[in-house]
Amino acid sequence: MKASGLADKLRTLDQQRPVTVIGAAVIDVIADAYALPWRGCDIELKQQGVNIGGCALNIAVALKRLGISACNALPLGQGVWAEIIRNNLAREGLVSAIDNATGDNGWCLALVEPDGERTFMSFSGVENEWVPAWLEALPVQDGGLVYLSGYQLASPCGELLVNWLENTTDMTALIDFGPRIADIPPALMARIMACKPLVSLNRQEAEIIAEIAKLPAETRAFGQAWLARYDAPVIVRQDKDGAWYFTPETQGHVAAFPVDVVDTIGAGDSHAGGVLAGLAAGWALPDAVRLGNAVASWVVGHRGGNCAPWREELLLAHENV
Repeated sequence: MKASGLADKLRTLDQQRPVTVIGAAVIDVIADAYALPWRGCDIELKQQGVNIGGCALNIAVALKRLGISACNALPLGQGVWAEIIRNNLAREGLVSAIDNATGDNGWCLALVEPDGERTFMSFSGVENEWVPAWLEALPVQDGGLVYLSGYQLASPCGELLVNWLENTTDMTALIDFGPRIADIPPALMARIMACKPLVSLNRQEAEIIAEIAKLPAETRAFGQAWLARYDAPVIVRQDKDGAWYFTPETQGHVAAFPVDVVDTIGAGDSHAGGVLAGLAAGWALPDAVRLGNAVASWVVGHRGGNCAPWREELLLAHENV
């Protein structure tokens, strides 16, 4: 599909599969930093703002704005941060299936360097304190899609979430391990991959897992070795160089959409949101990856990670491309 066909394709974005989003809603305190801190330093930061964030929250917002409904399992607690998140979700027209958990939600300090690269320092909250009752209340629907984040899978609740995933055989998981990929114990990773999820990696994460799993570093060789090892699909995102996809049936590359980068917060989350939206509409994976590229390019051109475009905005942006 050529870039000029995205607007036409967007007109067919009609939901056919149910979606469940499992993960975190947290607070992002975002600040510009002329350099990252070093030991013993005292650097001056310029605060950009205080936003709601978290991988799953960013995906929930992206899906909502693209016209895809989802069951959003984003634990909300009882505290200052939780109340800010709850109010912001309400303004987006979103609710969480898990509310009034004991404790407050977590938060992170996101430092954005002059080139747009971001570094997170995170403080955990109720989003990483999953209990069986929360999972038992979630819908398990044939042909459904479920999103999971590496932040939760690498936390103490990871075992509980994998147990649940192993028993939802009628749903397809999309997993974005994120920067915590190296923190997931090998035995747990083996169980996750036995569920045959669609995994989304950025180039750094692909390099990490290639070293851990002793796979080739070059992208095409990596994808083929991944398929041979896990027999499960994978997406390798390469920011301005687009994204590769590998499945047991096909493989290919989808070009990026050019953009002036403002900051990269939420780039991977928004990409996953676009892919989920496309798959929920019954699109083939290459078309879903192209939608992910388009949503991610919009987000990195704006401040904050929860700024996914409304479907109409994306349609207008690509109408005459």
